[in-house]
Amino acid sequence: MDLVTIVLLLAVVAGVVWLVRNRNAGQARELEDAKADARRWVERLGGQVLNLVGTNEAAKQALADASERYNAAGSQLEQARTPAQARGVTETAYEGLYYVRAARTAMDLDPGPDLPPLPGQARAGAVTEEREVDVEGQHYSASPNPSERNAHYYPGGNVAGRPVPAGWYSQPWWKPALVAGAWGVGSALLFSAMFSGMAGSAYADGYSDAMAADMAGGDPGDMGGDPGDMGGDMGGGDFGDFGGFDGGGGGFDF
Repeated sequence: MDLVTIVLLLAVVAGVVWLVRNRNAGQARELEDAKADARRWVERLGGQVLNLVGTNEAAKQALADASERYNAAGSQLEQARTPAQARGVTETAYEGLYYVRAARTAMDLDPGPDLPPLPGQARAGAVTEEREVDVEGQHYSASPNPSERNAHYYPGGNVAGRPVPAGWYSQPWWKPALVAGAWGVGSALLFSAMFSGMAGSAYADGYSDAMAADMAGGDPGDMGGDPGDMGGDMGGGDFGDFGGFDGGGGGFDF
């Protein structure tokens, strides 16, 4: 092997090493940036959870859910090893802040600026009218507004493949599906009775039509269905002007 060949081989090896190091360094920077943004939102959620005190049942329940999201986000942040996982933490913090907004609304406080949308939220729509149904011996109700009877809030989105409209409910019947990833027997009947024909929700044209649309094309608003792909760009964008709840009853100090 002549000297020229050896020099060329060394140059190729050096180039490969340089490219690998640059790529790894770039990935490390992207991860740190995503984690820093996630940490900022988790801290803002924590400020609300630690300072707000519910004055009625609906607000207390919403703050309990916000606290759960805060704890989950903190755990996820510690385990995040990729930018997508870090962006998932940001989404979890957003969910918690939706519960904070709900609690503030229930206490007749200014809910604060709008939050970025969650995956599936736009498709699911919202509860726009009072509904009371009996399904398999259980009584359920839903409302656009909080009350002692409807004290469980959901910010809207897809749960185990089905859109659940944002609103206030008499009980959190969607939580088992969130944990198990699947709906139990009788869920189709509950969805049909509760939401069929409800304007402003995914079921405005009927329960079966909404389900068919979901199976055919999914939700264009859910950003691909991957929480990690929520626009890092949600995290990357600057929501520093979100204002900030001041932890008390009035202004904002996020």
